[in-house]
Amino acid sequence: MKALDNLYNVITREIRIIFKYPIYLTCMVVVPCLCAVFFTTLMESGQPMEMPIGVVDNDNTTTTRKLTRMLDSFQSSKVVAHYPSVDDARHAIQTGEIYGFMYFPKHTTDKLLASRQPKISFYYSRTSLLAGTLIFKDMKTMALLGSAAVGKATLQAKGYSSELIMPAIQPIVVDAHTIGNPWVNYNIYLSTMLIPGCFLLFIFLLTPFSFGTELKFGNSRELMETAGDNSIVAILGKLIPHTLIYFVVMTGLMWYLFDYLLFPAPGGIWRMMLLGYLSVIGAQGFSLAIFGLVPTLRMSMSLCSLMGVLSYSMVGSAFPVFAMDPPLQALSWLFPLRHYYMIYQLCVFNAYPMVDALSHILCLVGFALMPYLLTKRIGNVMRHYDYIS
Repeated sequence: MKALDNLYNVITREIRIIFKYPIYLTCMVVVPCLCAVFFTTLMESGQPMEMPIGVVDNDNTTTTRKLTRMLDSFQSSKVVAHYPSVDDARHAIQTGEIYGFMYFPKHTTDKLLASRQPKISFYYSRTSLLAGTLIFKDMKTMALLGSAAVGKATLQAKGYSSELIMPAIQPIVVDAHTIGNPWVNYNIYLSTMLIPGCFLLFIFLLTPFSFGTELKFGNSRELMETAGDNSIVAILGKLIPHTLIYFVVMTGLMWYLFDYLLFPAPGGIWRMMLLGYLSVIGAQGFSLAIFGLVPTLRMSMSLCSLMGVLSYSMVGSAFPVFAMDPPLQALSWLFPLRHYYMIYQLCVFNAYPMVDALSHILCLVGFALMPYLLTKRIGNVMRHYDYIS
């Protein structure tokens, strides 16, 4: 009973601290919610629309103008300018006016009608990976469709029927199925990682901050007295109010993504909630363990921020982990966001059984239990450490 009374006293003390200093509720509630709204509205359309491109049409015939109109009709591309030369169009790419341009040389139509395989060129910038990929896809599709249309008209003029023309123009018909995200919506691809990633980053920073400020302001001994000189009670008492607030915010974020915005979650939103809660306690345990190993406010927060920022690279959503060097593949297991992403991919996005992600679940549980190995060290730091600015 004495330990429970002390735990209650530490919890109430921590609640007063949270409401006394605005930085806590700002970083726990306000900023994560703003990040969620920012990222989801930034990519609200799912894909970039009407990205500017140009055309260099030195042939200037009905056929090349038709191809230009066809290119302009694509959802991702918009022809905003015609340039007299390749040098002018290249300069426009370099200055950021357009993302790419199509070049039709002279006699393109004549060679096309004479079946002499004219060469048309398209140039695009890969400075932006997504924009370059979409522009390349549109221009390549336009080139294929344009040549197919001319070939079909030529064969029709020779008297061939449609049953004979189509196999000659398109020998293989592709039937593609985009599983899980048929809209190819980049909001679904990215926001489900970026938003929890931002939230876990704030957990990484606030956990060592809450313990480090006890040392900085000389309140650590008061904390231990309130906890009855029990390290576990002191740690749990400080973490429980934070954890409850994080759980509420995580619930709101999951509801916003998967119930309000209707992001696909075939595995069920309750699995997503469970994953969110497990990620919260995993991030808390991991960051507190870093504080236990480096018990200074400045260094522990710096290490936690470094791990939080590196998580975006090691998570595997942009560049797959299996394509990284073996040492980096092993290092990826140290990042809680990586395990969150893998459990989400397996059990929520693809609805596999939870047992298929057991290794990642155990890693998050292990992160949550890491501070237990350092309770004695953290207690000694709180009792005897003198802060040096």
